[in-house]
Amino acid sequence: MRECSPLSRRALLGLAAAAVPLTATATAPASAAGARSAGAGSAGTSAVGGERLARGGVQVRAAGLPKKLTAQAWLVADRDTGEVLASYGAHRRLAPASTLKMLFADTVLPKFDRGRRYRVTDADLADIPSGSSLVGIQPGTTYTVEQLWQGVFLRSGNDAVHVLAHMNGGVARTVAEMQARAEYLHAGDTHVVSPDGFDHKGQISSAYDLTLFARAGLGNPEFRRHCGTRTADFPAGGKKTFQIQNTDRLLTGAWGLHSYEGLIGVKNGYTSHAGNTFTGAATRGGRTLLVTVMHPAEGSNAVYEQTAALLDWGFGAGRSAQPVGMLVEPGGTNGSRPTVSPVPEGRQAHAATTPPGPSTLRLAEGGAGTAALLGAGAWALLRRRRTRTAETPAEAAPQQGGRHRR
Repeated sequence: MRECSPLSRRALLGLAAAAVPLTATATAPASAAGARSAGAGSAGTSAVGGERLARGGVQVRAAGLPKKLTAQAWLVADRDTGEVLASYGAHRRLAPASTLKMLFADTVLPKFDRGRRYRVTDADLADIPSGSSLVGIQPGTTYTVEQLWQGVFLRSGNDAVHVLAHMNGGVARTVAEMQARAEYLHAGDTHVVSPDGFDHKGQISSAYDLTLFARAGLGNPEFRRHCGTRTADFPAGGKKTFQIQNTDRLLTGAWGLHSYEGLIGVKNGYTSHAGNTFTGAATRGGRTLLVTVMHPAEGSNAVYEQTAALLDWGFGAGRSAQPVGMLVEPGGTNGSRPTVSPVPEGRQAHAATTPPGPSTLRLAEGGAGTAALLGAGAWALLRRRRTRTAETPAEAAPQQGGRHRR
């Protein structure tokens, strides 16, 4: 039986009162558009990862940063050591678009064997938002779990996300688990409303949190393999297939861009409200860097161009940069005082495969039955926690006519 992720005292109290209707926190904007315009001061009271990451302006201790960086937030980090080498608006809360699918995959991917077969029903596809990016899943057709994840990673298919969410017990349950997983990772800027990243009221994240999701996900070999896959053959009904291509332009070299040397993933996103978002990871000379770029001012290629420029800086002048913060470790470590040691590979893999506990923010949508079950578990955990001292964690190519493109 899998071990459950630790829950904060606040989470446990929320579970015990799960039947009470919940509302978005005061820091969450009223809409995705509101999230996009939220100021850098919306980072909250806790400087997760280090005090400098909560400041306004560019944070760096080295020269030579790219001159043309128009993103509303960005971050460069060393995946192995967790050192944040440079950042701008690291904790600024913005609409994440489909980069939120990294958290979905990190939460759900370990649950199903990739060879498992599943016949899709109409109900599995009934709650997909209008205008979503789709891979082309058809009700009545049987898919392997491997194929469904290809639809998620390569085409950013919301249809594939919703099928997997229904396999996982439903959208509300999946959202609750994603929120709990975010809390376990200390991603305190993230509020999950849907598993697909589509524009929904109050759905937000940050460059810092998205980088945490990428780092955790890449500790799972299956996650890493999927996000680095360029093309795959996808079922078209019967014995027919069609080819799908990854919408990550730095990976494939599409739309006038060159493939970035050493790129291993991770995930891009776009909606009309969120703009373009991207988290990329690349390895050169035995070193792996993570870069997240959110909402650049220019067109669709700018998010990739600015990511590539920041990767170039990290592999070059950034080698001598002194860290301005840290990617905190998952679990019980207080996020405001992160550890500075590298994450052992075994711990990364364990973190990626440890299923999260219940969420504090979406239980009301799960119904009274879920509340009753989780409330009992929460009371037991609270009693156990009172007996010992414990730390509290801190926290595609466009579809015609659609506004959510990747």
